[in-house]
Amino acid sequence: MHMADALLAPATAAVMYVASGTAAGFSIHRLRKDDEPQKLPTMAVTAALVFAGQMINYTIPGTGSSGHMCGGMLLSALLGPHAGFLSMIVILAIQCLFFADGGLMALGANVWNMAFYGCFVGYYLIWRPIMQNKWFGESKGGTRIRILVASIIGCVVTLQLGAFSVVLETTVSGITELPFGAFVALMQPIHLAIGLIEGLVTAAVLIFVYESRPELLRNVEPAKEAKKHSLKVTIAILAVVALVVGGGLSLVASSNPDGLEWALFGNAEEGYSENMGLDEENFGIQSPVADTAAEIQEKTAFLPDYAFADNDTPVGTTVSGIVGSIMVAGVALLICLVGGFFRKKRKTE
Repeated sequence: MHMADALLAPATAAVMYVASGTAAGFSIHRLRKDDEPQKLPTMAVTAALVFAGQMINYTIPGTGSSGHMCGGMLLSALLGPHAGFLSMIVILAIQCLFFADGGLMALGANVWNMAFYGCFVGYYLIWRPIMQNKWFGESKGGTRIRILVASIIGCVVTLQLGAFSVVLETTVSGITELPFGAFVALMQPIHLAIGLIEGLVTAAVLIFVYESRPELLRNVEPAKEAKKHSLKVTIAILAVVALVVGGGLSLVASSNPDGLEWALFGNAEEGYSENMGLDEENFGIQSPVADTAAEIQEKTAFLPDYAFADNDTPVGTTVSGIVGSIMVAGVALLICLVGGFFRKKRKTE
């Protein structure tokens, strides 16, 4: 669902930057009082896991499209909505600047569409109410079911909201090639299917964490039975999964266009519909701001489209997955360390 700059008017992009920036500022303010030592390694490794997971496009059968996880629900269930939102900003900014995934001018919109709903709407309206409820009983089995239900409903609802926001943003931007009704009719059903799959993947990861270190999950009562893994082992397993997914499984990701690209351009080459039938080389809005943003991206993106700039060897994808995961983990870790430094300074004062 990474939007290109051509899908937004500069004014719309500016509004979305302000909206996402306000949510980021609020998150930073709320985290100033946060003092959870285990969040430092958890934030780093889960952010890396989401980055790697977004590289895996899975085929949506019968459509000619594919999808990939957003990760907001996963991060907010583990880190809380504020740290989860900041982690998503790190992921999306690194994807944009160093891998040319999503437009730089559109970054504010992409943060809102892919992070805000999953982290805030998904957590406060779906994850927390379901996990605090005693549906399905208080046993480990009942908790697993609640995690599954919350993950699926959360991912479906928040992806629907994100997809609808894309349609609204293009409509407000005045892109007449994308009539509101037709665009909605393409975007919502395909992202329903994508959300269902993401919900299952999210549930699988969260249930693993629940079985290993339940205290890492928000609003979940730790099981009475002994924990299977130490915190270090749990973090190490998630880190290895992130590297394997980003550096290995990314090589077999679906080559079909993702939900947004599929809605815009279709997949006629593989015998599927053209959908909106836009020209991939010339669509949407051209503006000096977008041109400047593209020039900046061209200079910063050392692995554009998750590949080496001069060839299409699969090694480029592997390197992108590993390097990107390490970068995301490193920046997330730095944020935690800086935040911890200022918290200690305030306590000392």
